[in-house]
Amino acid sequence: MSSSQTNLATPPQTVFKSITLPNKVEIFYQESGSISDKPTLLLLHGFPSSSNQYRNLIPLLAPHYHVLAPDLPGFGFTNIPSSIAFQYTFTSLTDTVEQFLDALKVTKFVPYGFDYGAPITWRLALRRPEAIKAIVSQNGNAYDEGLGATFWAGLQKWWASGLDSDRDVVRAAALSYEHVKFQYLHGAMRSVDPYPPFLDFSLLSRPGNFDIQLALFKDYATNVEMYPQFHEYFRKSQVKLLAVWGKNDIIFVPEGAEAFKRDLPDARVKFVDAGHFVLETHVVEIAQEILNFLGEVGV
Repeated sequence: MSSSQTNLATPPQTVFKSITLPNKVEIFYQESGSISDKPTLLLLHGFPSSSNQYRNLIPLLAPHYHVLAPDLPGFGFTNIPSSIAFQYTFTSLTDTVEQFLDALKVTKFVPYGFDYGAPITWRLALRRPEAIKAIVSQNGNAYDEGLGATFWAGLQKWWASGLDSDRDVVRAAALSYEHVKFQYLHGAMRSVDPYPPFLDFSLLSRPGNFDIQLALFKDYATNVEMYPQFHEYFRKSQVKLLAVWGKNDIIFVPEGAEAFKRDLPDARVKFVDAGHFVLETHVVEIAQEILNFLGEVGV
């Protein structure tokens, strides 16, 4: 009687780490793959998630790249000591990501920007254009037409008025478990793991965190104000860009993906039949698109 054995392919281990930066922020991050001989991919998450959203993507990319996925301040397991007066703005988030990259001696990288991670990507590109080898934007917006009208109406009203009553409407609408689940489930054409939205909301619900999220909601307006600067960067740099999008997303709608071609005629735009959190349902397809794209542009 004979027997045979098939060995599983083993991806590099994902390691969970923390590092204290010069601004005293204790960044929690996931890391996988070899930094010594592979290009770095920087995975930047969005609201209301954390690096956990990349838990299934990292093992697919790490055999080919060095992968970093930090939790942004205000999210996940990153800790802000009470002794520091951290300003929850997109400028401060970008400052923190810069310090994180410097601490790990990462000088060149490919950012993957999703949701909040996208404006941080664009800001990093303005500050360090020479560091950007290529860009992956996954439902990561840079154009007015990409802002879904229904979703953004309440925020835009608050931005314009500054009234507490409009802030309270945003708080009630956006900072609820039902809304977090909605972001994961709307437009998803496949089964969605129920654990991530539960984890996200549990972490968002820590004391004081709703105020942090409201500060970031309000400051998101500065990203929209910077859109012309981002477009100028695209036009001047002609950076290699992959925009891969859930076509059913009502937060950042497909027109935002198509708009990249206005400033980057060679941008690659791909749609999948999914919603906002594409990786929950189409992680293999997205990983393959990334690997194909980066291989073709020589990264």
